Amino acid sequence: MARKVKPSKPLIYVFCEGESEQCYARFLKEHFEDVAVIKPASKLGLFDEADSCFEKSPKYKSSAEVTDEIWFFFDVEETDHGHWDSRYKIIKKLRKLRKKPNIRIRLLMTTGCIEYWLMLHYQMMAPNLTTKPEKERMEEMVRQRMPGYAKGDWDTTSRIAQRYPEAVKNGKKTLNNLLADGLPGLDDTDERNRWLHQSSRTFTTVQEAIVFLEQLAG
Repeated sequence: MARKVKPSKPLIYVFCEGESEQCYARFLKEHFEDVAVIKPASKLGLFDEADSCFEKSPKYKSSAEVTDEIWFFFDVEETDHGHWDSRYKIIKKLRKLRKKPNIRIRLLMTTGCIEYWLMLHYQMMAPNLTTKPEKERMEEMVRQRMPGYAKGDWDTTSRIAQRYPEAVKNGKKTLNNLLADGLPGLDDTDERNRWLHQSSRTFTTVQEAIVFLEQLAG
């Protein structure tokens, strides 16, 4: 098989938990196409899906050595807290698919529901998001800001996403506020991500991917 030629722009694969995350990833793909090649997976799924793709799919296997980053875009709920070790095992495996440097893995995590990330496009807030009514209330708040919003709707999601500079600012605040609660640090490290993944506190890290893309854009 011919050796893959590395593209001049970073190659990023995105694995999404839900259709709304897919819509947002599509927005990032189109908005930042001048600086990065972003490829959202067509099939929903996270760590197990990525592991399967890079192990079994010829398309993914052949592009592993030119893949710069893999993103996982998902909600962190209480049912996820106990899955860190199994997910971390896959993260370490995926990193090693490319040598010197390894593939960068980013966790685009948001507490409870994607709608919290979307609300940060309008205002700073950090309510509890553990129960179903709390998540439903957050979805309704998004709908009040963007009438017609529904999970997986491209038109409304992309219109909200255009306000991403405000969300980046507010997303950074959510992490800064957790330093007082024991967050190990602000840098994107395994230790920090484990703490966030196993925490019930309200936060998001989606802004870190956007900051990276903005830096590429200069």
